[in-house]
Amino acid sequence: MIYIHYYDSPLGRMIASSDGYKLTGLWFEGQQHCIDTSNLKDLTSENKLTIFSITDRWLDTYFGGIEPDYTPPLCFTTTSFRCEVFKTLLTIPYGQTVTYSKLAEKIAKKRGLARMAAQAVGSALSHNPVLVIIPCHRVIGSKGSLTGYAAGTDKKLALLTMEKSL
Repeated sequence: MIYIHYYDSPLGRMIASSDGYKLTGLWFEGQQHCIDTSNLKDLTSENKLTIFSITDRWLDTYFGGIEPDYTPPLCFTTTSFRCEVFKTLLTIPYGQTVTYSKLAEKIAKKRGLARMAAQAVGSALSHNPVLVIIPCHRVIGSKGSLTGYAAGTDKKLALLTMEKSL
């Protein structure tokens, strides 16, 4: 069973999903690649799962302008490459940015490759199932452009501004 929970962020309503134990998704409502909630159990107002309480605390801290000192337990099903990209994103420090090409270089180095296309990384980022916590908003274009954010560049700009990255 997949459960959902809604969180009202300063940037709009968010939908969290869980398998009952770990966070499996976090999206801004209406964004690209958002979960279809029509057949899922909404636990927003009743017997909230522990993982949703943990996630809400993380989001309250983050949107309060403070870097959270933990990551909620995560679980998502995707390709090994995307998992590697998402884990690498978790190493980008709060308040800092990295370009798609630098992120691709870092992943290529981990894999023992001479290089990797930034577009491959960008494609993986577009399917990030846990926005904000897995900080794909910290990845920018080579000339500082705010490209490619599933929730829209307005939200990407707001997140980076809040973190004082821009």
